Amino acid sequence: MALGLTPEHLELAAAVRGWSQRHCPAEVIRAAADGADGAAELYRGKLAPALAEQGLLGLHLAEDDGGQGFGLPELAIALEELGRASLPGAYLPTVLASAVLAETRAAGAAPAAGADAGTAAPAGAARAAGSTVAKLIARLADSSLTGTVCLVTGLTGTWDPGGGLTVDGESGPVLAGPLADLIIAAVATADGEAWVALDAADLAVAEVAAVDLTRPLATVRADGVAVPDDRVLANLNRTAVTSLAAILFGAEACGIADWAVHTAAEYAKIRHQFGRPIGQFQAVKHRCARMLTGAERAAAAVWDAARTPPGGGREFAAAVAAVVAVDAAVDAVNDCIQTLGGIGYTWEHDAHLYYRRALSLRALLGPSAGWCERVAAMAMAGAVKPVTAQLPDGDPEFREQVRAELAGIAALTGGERTAALAAGGWVMPHLPRPWGRDARPHEQLVIEAEMRTAGVTAHNLAIGAWVAPALIQYGTPAQQERFLPATLRLDYLWCQLFSEPGAGSDLAGLTTRAEKVTGGWRITGQKIWTSLARQAAWGICIARTDPAAPKHDGISYFLVDMSSPGIDIRPLREITGDASFNQVFLDGVFVPDDCLVGEVNGGWKIARTTLANERVSLSQSWTFGSGVTELLAVANAAADPPLGDVGRLVCEGWAIDLLGLRVTLKRVSGTEPGATGSVRKLLGMRNAQQIAELSFAMSGPGGAVAAGAGSAVGKNGAPNGAHWARQTLAVRAATIGGGTTDIQLNIIAERMLGLPRDPEPQAPN
Repeated sequence: MALGLTPEHLELAAAVRGWSQRHCPAEVIRAAADGADGAAELYRGKLAPALAEQGLLGLHLAEDDGGQGFGLPELAIALEELGRASLPGAYLPTVLASAVLAETRAAGAAPAAGADAGTAAPAGAARAAGSTVAKLIARLADSSLTGTVCLVTGLTGTWDPGGGLTVDGESGPVLAGPLADLIIAAVATADGEAWVALDAADLAVAEVAAVDLTRPLATVRADGVAVPDDRVLANLNRTAVTSLAAILFGAEACGIADWAVHTAAEYAKIRHQFGRPIGQFQAVKHRCARMLTGAERAAAAVWDAARTPPGGGREFAAAVAAVVAVDAAVDAVNDCIQTLGGIGYTWEHDAHLYYRRALSLRALLGPSAGWCERVAAMAMAGAVKPVTAQLPDGDPEFREQVRAELAGIAALTGGERTAALAAGGWVMPHLPRPWGRDARPHEQLVIEAEMRTAGVTAHNLAIGAWVAPALIQYGTPAQQERFLPATLRLDYLWCQLFSEPGAGSDLAGLTTRAEKVTGGWRITGQKIWTSLARQAAWGICIARTDPAAPKHDGISYFLVDMSSPGIDIRPLREITGDASFNQVFLDGVFVPDDCLVGEVNGGWKIARTTLANERVSLSQSWTFGSGVTELLAVANAAADPPLGDVGRLVCEGWAIDLLGLRVTLKRVSGTEPGATGSVRKLLGMRNAQQIAELSFAMSGPGGAVAAGAGSAVGKNGAPNGAHWARQTLAVRAATIGGGTTDIQLNIIAERMLGLPRDPEPQAPN
C-alpha cells in the first residue's frame, strides 16, 4: 500500500521509517498526547532539528533554497511514513507552507498591485519579494522557522497607497498555529483574495482545544497589521493552495490508513474467541480486506496528484485525492477500532490518536461532499483524461523496429491482418516466442503505444487469452503447435467448463468425473455459467479423476472438442432476458489422451493459472458499458445531476484506473506489484454497478420502460432510461462472475494480509 513505486522511493520510505523509529517512538507520541512534554519544546527543541538534519523539511525544495532538490512525490512519501508514525508537532503544516512559497516563487511571484495606487508594483519590489520568499523557504527548510497555512478565510485587508496591505480580522482554526513563526493566510480585499506571509509575532495567536491531541490548533487575530509588498504572495490563489493541502493531507492520511489496516490485521491473527482467531471469521476478514482496498485506492490517488504538475491537471488530481484519501483514513481507523473491540476504545490504545488525527484532517480540509462536487464540475467540463503511462523511450531502436513492422500490418485488412498479428506475436506480446514477442513490461507499453499510433488493434481472444498461458506453461509441444496458432488466429473460439451447480466459488468441490478408458477418458457431469458454449470450437474442462484423493488433488485438466457426441448445450436465460450463458451436460464424452493437459490429478494448479488470468482480465477492462465516460455523458444530459454522487464515482473510477497504472509501473521498475487483480476487480466491478444505478436514477421516469418496448436512445442521441434500466440489470453479474465479491475479499484478506484461512468443513460422521 506504499505510495512509492520505484526502488529509490522504497528506499526513501525505509529511511524515513527508520528515522521515525529512532526519534518518534510510542513514548514520544504518548508524551505529546498527554501533555507531559510541551508541544513547542518537543517540536522546536527535538523533532524539528532532527527533521532538518535528515533533510526531511526540504525534500521538495530546490537546492538553491536549502532543499534536497526533489519534489512533491518524495515529500508525499515522507508524509505517508510520518503519518504512519503519528509524528507530533508541525511537520505537515511547515512543509505545506514551504511548498506554497516554492510554488509562488516558481511562478515568478510579484507583489500584487495596490488597489488605491492603480498601477503595478515597481520592479524593485518584485525583486525584494522574490528575495524575501527565498529566505523564508530556506529558514523553513533548516528548522529556524516553523510555518503553517490557514485554510479558512476570515481576514480582511485594505491596500495601502504606498504598497502593501493593512490586515484586520480573525481566522482559524490554524493547524499547529501555536507552534508557528510564519502563517500564510488569505486576505479578502476589494480586488479579491490576496495571500500573505504573516509573522506570528504580529498577530494575536490564541490556542484552542484540538481533537488531535498531538498537534495544537489556534485562532489568529490581526488588528491593523501592516503587510509589506514583499510579503504579499502574487500569482497564488485558493485553488493552488487547497490543491497542495489536499495532496499533503492525503499523503499523511495514507500513512494513517496503512497503520490502521495492519494494526487490525495483526490483532485479528492473535485475538481468539470461540476457540479460534477472530481473523478467521468472515465478518472480520472481510472488514480488514475492505480496509486494505480503501487504502490501496487512496495511495493511488495521492501518488497521482503528487506527480501531476501545476497546470497539468493537478487541480483535478488533488481533488480526487481529497475525496479518496482522507475518507479512507477515517474509515480505516474506524474499522480498526471495531476490529480491536473494547481495547480499541480505551485511552491507553493508540487507535484513538490516529482516529483523532484523521478526523482533524477531514475537518480542516473541508467535507468530502464539497470536493466531490468540485470533481464533478471539472469532469463534466472535460478534465478527465485517459490514464496512460508516460515513460522514456529507453531503447529507440526497439521502438523504430516495432513501428516499421506495424506499418506493414496496418496496410493489411481482414483475415490477412488477423493472421499477421498472430504470426508476429502481436496479439499477446508478453507471451514467449513464437506465440508472443517475449516483451518485457516496458516493451509491452511501447508496443501498445505504437499499435495505437498505427491504428492497429489486436483482436480479442476472449477466453482464449486465458487458455494460451496455461498451454504454454503446462501443455506438450504437440498441444502447443496444435492449438496455439489457431487460437491466436481466432480459428478456435474457446469456452471454459469449470463452474458447476454445486461448485462455483468453491470450484475444487466439483463432481464432474473423468474415467479412464482405452485411448482416453470418458467425462460425465454438468457445467453451468458457460459463456460462448454454443459458439466455441473447444472447451477447457476440469474433472475429477480420483474421487478418493483430497478434493484439490484428484482433478485433471482436459481440452474438449465441443462438437463431440454426448455434449448437450442448453442456454440459460438471464435477468436481462438474454442467454449469453449456458448449461453444458456431458454424458460420457470421449476425450483422447493427447487432450489431457499436464499430469493426471495435477489439474488444479493449471486451473489456478487460468483463473489468475481471468481475474486480471476482468479487473483491467470490463466495465460492462458502465464506466466514468458513460456516467459523465448522462450527467451532462441531465437537467439537475446530483454532483456529489457523480463526483464520488468519478473519483473512485479514476483511482481504480490508477491502480492498474501503478501495477504496470511497478513491473517496469522491477518492484513487486503487490495487490493486483483481486483488489482491482473488487473495486472496479462495484464501481460499474454504482455508475449504472446512478445513471438509471438520473434518467428519470423513462427508466420504467423496458428497452424492448422502444428505442433505448433519447432525443439527444444519448442512451435513455430504458438503456440504463437494462444496464442496471446486466451489471449485476459483475460482482459474481470471475470470483464473487465474498471470495475476492477472502483472497485479499488471506493472501495480502495473512489472515487465517477459513476452517475446513468437518467430514460427516
